[in-house]
Amino acid sequence: MDVLTALLLVHLIPVSTPKNGMSSKSRKRIMPDPVTEPPVTDPVYEALLYCNIPSVAERSMEGHAPHHFKLVSVHVFIRHGDRYPLYVIPKTKRPEIDCTLVANRKPYHPKLEAFVSHMSKGSGASFESPLNSLPLYPNHPLCEMGELTQTGVVQHLQNGQLLRDIYLKKHKLLPNDWSADQLYLETTGKSRTLQSGLALLYGFLPDFDWKKIYFRHQPSALFCSGSCYCPVRNQYLEKEQRRQYLLRLKNSQLEKTYGEMAKIVDVPTKQLRAANPIDSMLCHFCHNVSFPCTRNGCVDMEHFKVIKTHQIEDERERREKKLYLGYSLLGAHPILNQTIGRMQRATEGRKEELFALYSAHDVTLSPVLSALGLSEARFPRFAARLIFELWQDREKPSEHSVRILYNGVDVTFHTSFCQDHHKRSPKPMCPLENLVRFVKRDMFVALGGSGTNYYDACHREGF
Repeated sequence: MDVLTALLLVHLIPVSTPKNGMSSKSRKRIMPDPVTEPPVTDPVYEALLYCNIPSVAERSMEGHAPHHFKLVSVHVFIRHGDRYPLYVIPKTKRPEIDCTLVANRKPYHPKLEAFVSHMSKGSGASFESPLNSLPLYPNHPLCEMGELTQTGVVQHLQNGQLLRDIYLKKHKLLPNDWSADQLYLETTGKSRTLQSGLALLYGFLPDFDWKKIYFRHQPSALFCSGSCYCPVRNQYLEKEQRRQYLLRLKNSQLEKTYGEMAKIVDVPTKQLRAANPIDSMLCHFCHNVSFPCTRNGCVDMEHFKVIKTHQIEDERERREKKLYLGYSLLGAHPILNQTIGRMQRATEGRKEELFALYSAHDVTLSPVLSALGLSEARFPRFAARLIFELWQDREKPSEHSVRILYNGVDVTFHTSFCQDHHKRSPKPMCPLENLVRFVKRDMFVALGGSGTNYYDACHREGF
């Protein structure tokens, strides 16, 4: 198992059966809200947030700026949409989810039928290998492991439509005769990320022309390109996993719960835990399929409440101990460095790569959120989106600013590099130089060593 998969196992959000329907308004929040947030963490509420079941179009803060600001470029990081589990609970029947796309079945999107028709004609694009061997849309009557579902496609058609209304119709980010070099598209080699990226683009672009769509392949879930070798980052991760393991050992109720679940499915406790039952249960919950039962009984809500309570404790300790932050600062540096490079070229008037899309995983977004200092942000839900906007002040054309948005919420002034700026400035965004200084210098300062660049920080002795 690679380190990223191991990290993923620990941070998936557990699920429960819905007792009450949350309103779409309360489901979409990422920052604590005293009005809609339950007073204590409620596993049902958290699971609904995580499922992100498509409902009414959400209100979002993307593209909000005073009229004298001009949008220069947009950089979008997404987690793939709803998927079938990556793990099977031993000795139980797999949940029966249909991964074919049916236009008149819920969840529905007006562009779904046209999307299927467009994708089924086959790509006129030549994607970077090995992406060219992946299917362009989900198409199995019984989903395959990890396959994107219809819900996942609709989530990203919805994301794309939302961004189109704001960035293309309102702000005219791309000209009418836009060209392939004005998009930068990158995805990992999983069908669920490629298909999520295609669904978002299909909702976003006014004219989905295969000749203009070129996806680059990213072998690493951290999108670190040629800068993936970083021994100190891996040491932080090992220490973080050790911390998680020790916390779990202390929790006798958690061990008892895993023991009960293991008895139900008649396997050793260790084997059940290794099968990551939460991942499969999440699928049951999001698709309203009852949890598995055997002749020994059923897995139930109480099991999940125990696991969820432990995870909340784990998240709290994770923030206090700062090991994950060390991992995140080094893990997110290459992709943030690439992003500011793209922004700086745009400030010079270059017209390439005005819209960048990274179609990725929870283990991609989570370190970026942590590195930016967004400790209040929830674990990335299905089809989560993190967006960097670059703006130019028309009254002072040499001045450029950034806004950061997570699932439609403006989190710019929650970031570590801009949390004090709005106290000194009335502008509703952050100077680009704050972000550049953070990526070029302050990320390394935060690690506490003497390193002032990525290579030195990754190879620091005596950590």
